[in-house]
Amino acid sequence: MFFALDIIVMILAVVITLYAQIKVKNAFHTWSGVATRSGYTGFEVARQILDQNDLQHVAVEPIRGNFSDHYDPSVKVIRLSEAVYAKSSVAAVSVAAHECGHALQHQEDYGALVIRHRLVPFLNFTSGAAPILLLIGFFLQLSNLILVGIVFYLVTVVFHLVTLPVEFNASSRAKQIIFSEGIIARDEENGVQKVLNAAAFTYVAGALVALIELGRFIFLYVLSQNNER
Repeated sequence: MFFALDIIVMILAVVITLYAQIKVKNAFHTWSGVATRSGYTGFEVARQILDQNDLQHVAVEPIRGNFSDHYDPSVKVIRLSEAVYAKSSVAAVSVAAHECGHALQHQEDYGALVIRHRLVPFLNFTSGAAPILLLIGFFLQLSNLILVGIVFYLVTVVFHLVTLPVEFNASSRAKQIIFSEGIIARDEENGVQKVLNAAAFTYVAGALVALIELGRFIFLYVLSQNNER
């Protein structure tokens, strides 16, 4: 029974992850084929938003790969993928504006973003150590080691949960700016919503999977405690 439950939980996690990936790829692909009426490229939109908010020192650079767009707070650079940087599609503008939302968060020390940045050093250590501790703990039936692994994995869960308001807020800022500035026309707003909502769902999916995994580890820990009695 336990083995079957474990398999079901893992399949559920895979399904959620795959669904999120398919959803964002479909939304981006669909709206990458729709040119904006304004004609602005991802680079031009990013540059305009940054300059209007006294962020002239933040650079905007192209980067290879798909869905590789990100804001690097350590060097204050927004990096846009090839499908965004020089493209004037609804999808490109949406993604570029979203990354600018992170730069604006950094500028004002947005609370959730600050917490996420402070978690990174701990995450770099615990994310590598947790699987090893859990594997050894389960294999040798050492409940104390399993507990330490769970505590370490908890950092990953907290990171995912803190990421949610960061991403939602960045998207909210992006929509507010490109709608109010006329970068996106009224009849193009639906496309922006779909692209950014699909992207946001990937983070929701990540948090759900992390919580599911945490629940599974806790269940295994309780089971190991019962077996020791």
